[in-house]
Amino acid sequence: MAVNFVIKRFEELTTLELYKILRLRAEAFVVEQDCVYQDIDDKDQKALHIIGRKNQEIIGYARIFRAGDYFDLSSIGRVVISQNERQFGYGHDLIKISIAAIQKHFKTNTVKISAQTHLKKFYESHGFIKFGEEYLEDGIPHIGMIRNLPKLE
Repeated sequence: MAVNFVIKRFEELTTLELYKILRLRAEAFVVEQDCVYQDIDDKDQKALHIIGRKNQEIIGYARIFRAGDYFDLSSIGRVVISQNERQFGYGHDLIKISIAAIQKHFKTNTVKISAQTHLKKFYESHGFIKFGEEYLEDGIPHIGMIRNLPKLE
């Protein structure tokens, strides 16, 4: 079964969608990674939300920002696929759709992310290149990565 991805502004999210998104993020980033941090950061209101559904359940999510709304460059964050769905490669689909959404909505050729270090090869497979030194974010090793997108036709 394929995943259906949709893109929504914060105001377009239903209460149930927002609840399920926050639950998925908490399951992965707080419970699974045993990391206590403030996920609700008042940045969701500025983001476009990429939501992946399978059998009507939200199993994937990312948020994207235009330059200046999070980092100095456009960015992708809170990338997550539910634990029992990861073996199907949906994370690759989610990143491809997020990159395409940045191109379409923000008309930019560069994307910056703060990636968990253990996912370096995953992001490299999508054209991201490491920059700077490794650092701790909420107690988890991260690296900065940038991807230059091809020029829009």
